[in-house]
Amino acid sequence: MGRMKVLAAMSGGVDSAVAAARAVDAGHDVTGVHLALARTPASDRVGSRGCCTLEDARDARRAADVLGIPFYVWDLADRFESEVIDQFVADYSAGRTPNPCVSCNERIKFAAVLDRALALGFDAVVTGHHARLDPDGTLRRSVDLAKDQSYVLGTLRPEQLAAARFPLGDSTKEQVRAEAARRGLGVADKPDSHDICFVASGDTGAWLRERLGPRPGPIVDAGTGETLGEHDGAYAFTVGQRRGLRLGRPAPDGRPRYVLELSPVTSTVTVGPAEALDMRSLVAERIVWPHEGSVSCTAQVRAHGGVVPAMVTARGDELDARLAEPVRGTAAGQAVVFYDGDRVLGGGRIRSLAG
Repeated sequence: MGRMKVLAAMSGGVDSAVAAARAVDAGHDVTGVHLALARTPASDRVGSRGCCTLEDARDARRAADVLGIPFYVWDLADRFESEVIDQFVADYSAGRTPNPCVSCNERIKFAAVLDRALALGFDAVVTGHHARLDPDGTLRRSVDLAKDQSYVLGTLRPEQLAAARFPLGDSTKEQVRAEAARRGLGVADKPDSHDICFVASGDTGAWLRERLGPRPGPIVDAGTGETLGEHDGAYAFTVGQRRGLRLGRPAPDGRPRYVLELSPVTSTVTVGPAEALDMRSLVAERIVWPHEGSVSCTAQVRAHGGVVPAMVTARGDELDARLAEPVRGTAAGQAVVFYDGDRVLGGGRIRSLAG
């Protein structure tokens, strides 16, 4: 493909800086943009935590200066608040377990940013995601499987992928860091972000409690119906959780208990044995699925989880997936992405699961 006018989303991290550099090397007309997503950004990051800090903005600007490209800051804090944070809170309040990185890609980076970029005459948006994109628009895993991010991109629509560029998909993270050091981009040793970016403390339960307030209720044993304890809010728990239940006594068989179900209407947390978490089928909504009939493939239900064989059938605007092996600790609200080898077939958001 010839010279294009591209917008490089620069977070202030090593991946996005090297992605922008590679777009420059490819001969494109590159403009860098940093997305200000926090209404009151902190000055500095705390390790891998924090969202759009002033330090991140400065790092992005310095990298753009090294590359000799124009650089701007786009304030999308209000859109991020309404489209990602408010939805995150609503999902937890409803007993779901959302993935905000998926929502951010769907609604901010490849919706709000892409729409504005195209309106301004840009041909594509470049990001530092570790994934590959074939010329025909097929999304594939990164060659660095440990850093692969195709899962959080797997529910993007074809028209969104058509205007996206992922220059890092053929490189390992070690190669990206070494390249950043050679280029003098100033971010070669910067830690990766691992936590939810807008929960700077890393304590999601406490963060939700500040917004939702106390919603006390019982912790109930799935087998006996016995109330084992109390909690301040079901939103502070996730399906599959073992630690932090504070039940005071073990199960009769001495085995640990896990969170099996969250019922926000009654504010009930149901706990039970690990094997009760095993799920062999799921229904997904809000799907991207351009296939007909039943498709044999593999399913991934966590950003850094493994895959299991699956048979997927579209039923109207939902997907019915039967899993050849049980998956454990999966919850409604999470994304599911389906693969044929390293090729993304599509995906959606899990609406329900069954054993």
